[in-house]
Amino acid sequence: MSNASEVADRLIAARSSGQAVDWRDVLPSDRAGAYAIQDATLARIGPVGGWKVGASGPDAEPVCAPLPASGLLASGARLGPDFRLRGVEVEVALRVGRALTADDAALSDRELARAFDAVYAVIEVVETRLEDWTNSAPLAQLADLQSHGALLIGAASTVSPASVDLRSVEADLSIGEDISRRTIGGNPAGDIWRLLRWLIRHCADRGVPLLPGHIVTTGSCTGMVFTEAGTSARARLVGFGEVAVDF
Repeated sequence: MSNASEVADRLIAARSSGQAVDWRDVLPSDRAGAYAIQDATLARIGPVGGWKVGASGPDAEPVCAPLPASGLLASGARLGPDFRLRGVEVEVALRVGRALTADDAALSDRELARAFDAVYAVIEVVETRLEDWTNSAPLAQLADLQSHGALLIGAASTVSPASVDLRSVEADLSIGEDISRRTIGGNPAGDIWRLLRWLIRHCADRGVPLLPGHIVTTGSCTGMVFTEAGTSARARLVGFGEVAVDF
């Protein structure tokens, strides 16, 4: 693999041209390499507007990616033909209320919750710059901002950050008139505060700390559903609110 800057150039060219790159050409040797490619990518397409973080299970090491501010959109936005994969995931997101340092990872759940000042229902749209994405290596996907396309953000919820428990979140997702999915506690990560503590430490170590106004989305509550051009996705997180995106 080339160095992180060269790989970032390839991924950015794929964003601009719509021509996907062979995932083997952007495959890093480890997670540190993937995160270096993320940093090089955001240095060109930034600024950072937030982060995505998730884990495949309650004990699995999380993974994350910075989110370009340009891709944080209000609920109801219409995404154009550049979006070809159109994977949809319903998630819970929090807004950072103050700058966070590594020391904040030692706070209790309730104290840490005070560092966040809003909660949102969001839809993450999964997109890729990789050829043969379905069969691509997870590290290549991680380098490609963990396949992030856009984040649609609903209205700020009345739910307090301290009361968020991913293990009990009820989520409904409808795609047009045909696809409907309902889950309770569908986010495999389980404990949101474990995720956020890991992200705080990770960002501090990486030299890109979480800052006021950053939106942190915490992984899918519904799994991913693929949509077609010309359809609409509508989601509701019970007690949190609604969010939508049009294709």
